[in-house]
Amino acid sequence: MIHPARTTDSAETSVSKETNAKFKRRFMVRLVAVFIGGMFLDGYILGIIGPVTGPMRSELQLDELSLGLIAAGPLVGIFVGSPLAGWATDKFGRKPMFLLDMGLFLIASGAQFFITSGDGAVIQLVAIRFLMGVAIGGEYSIGGPLLSEFSPPKLRGRLLGLTLIAWYVGFMMAFIIGTLLHDAGTPWRLVIGTSTILALVLFVARLGLPESPSWLITKGRRKEALAIAHRYVESPQMHDSITEEINLRMVQESQAAQGRTKIKAASIGMLFSRQYWRTTLFTAGFWFCAVTPYFAIATFADDVLNQFGFGGGWTGGVGLSALAAAGVVTTVLLIDKLGRRILTVPGQWLCAGILLVIGVWADAPAILVLVLFLAFSFFNAGYTTMTQVYPAEVFPGHLRGIGMGFSAAFSRIGAALGTFALPWAISNIGMGPSMVVAAAVALLGAVLSQWLAPETKGRTLAEISADFSH
Repeated sequence: MIHPARTTDSAETSVSKETNAKFKRRFMVRLVAVFIGGMFLDGYILGIIGPVTGPMRSELQLDELSLGLIAAGPLVGIFVGSPLAGWATDKFGRKPMFLLDMGLFLIASGAQFFITSGDGAVIQLVAIRFLMGVAIGGEYSIGGPLLSEFSPPKLRGRLLGLTLIAWYVGFMMAFIIGTLLHDAGTPWRLVIGTSTILALVLFVARLGLPESPSWLITKGRRKEALAIAHRYVESPQMHDSITEEINLRMVQESQAAQGRTKIKAASIGMLFSRQYWRTTLFTAGFWFCAVTPYFAIATFADDVLNQFGFGGGWTGGVGLSALAAAGVVTTVLLIDKLGRRILTVPGQWLCAGILLVIGVWADAPAILVLVLFLAFSFFNAGYTTMTQVYPAEVFPGHLRGIGMGFSAAFSRIGAALGTFALPWAISNIGMGPSMVVAAAVALLGAVLSQWLAPETKGRTLAEISADFSH
């Protein structure tokens, strides 16, 4: 016999659970969307300047130095903003800094509409692009840790890797939109100011997001962490991870009390302590070695390919970009199935070998050189995807922001070297030796990864940081 009251209770409980699950999934979709949107905006801001460089140069009478300063502004901003935002998010929280960072995007984007035509235009452009770089650096340091701290272990790699796809799409969309608007006669200030629309949407979408339970635990706010986890987290593995983090924090507090000391606050110096120097060496060194040869070759694709007797243009430059995008997509699809190491280590050895062959084989057929460059672009982009994954996983909660920020900043040194040193190297030592130097950088990254890269597939953040931080 069916008991009506019991049936009703059962139905209400079922609906309640279903609603809670839907709410948690909607929250996760929203979090992923606003972070991926931020990375899309990063790529868009860096790409939108290209289609309007001509009219900017003409109206403002820009010389090569001025153009170089405008181009370098975001790079310097990322170098400054990444560690600064990382320190701030570890100290003040993910939630306020995630919103503040998009607020900076919004202000800087809007300021582009009001750039004057006088002598101060270059200074204004450099300052605005610098602030945008600071905001981009903040996205790395704040968004990556926040997303990793809410992501189920079985999906974490894929979700973090998606951010790099968003960057590529944003960069390409900026080129398309910028070109169409420029061809339609749109003033260049309005073209570069289009980023304001997306920044405003993302700023509003980030309002009301919760604080990270992992960050709350590092501040001893366990009840708040559990309440947020209960409301927003669906994955049982994530709940287990949060429990492990709480237990670890309680042990640390007990040890500090016994020794009558305080738990040290996060700092740059702590990254180089006996406990964490391997983590820092791997994430910063791997990221540096991944982007240095890529920025050199991708930035000067036409010149590089022409030096080897093969025209650039659509066949070369666009081919390199297309293969890079394909490499990222392939890695994102496989990362949570095959694991991190197999998609990180072999590709670096292969890319080092490819660049060495290009550098040493001076008389190689042009078509072979093109194939090798395309292969390099594919595999390099594949393991470069891990630069968005590993730093957000291997640092413990109290250092995750500043660790990722420092690694991102250090990688910008490599990006700058790749961008600015290659023309000098080609002129002074030749293309072949320049490729050998690039091969040496890739080889260094392969050695570091072979030695230090952990396998983090399917593991909780608590398990990873416990194993890797000693």
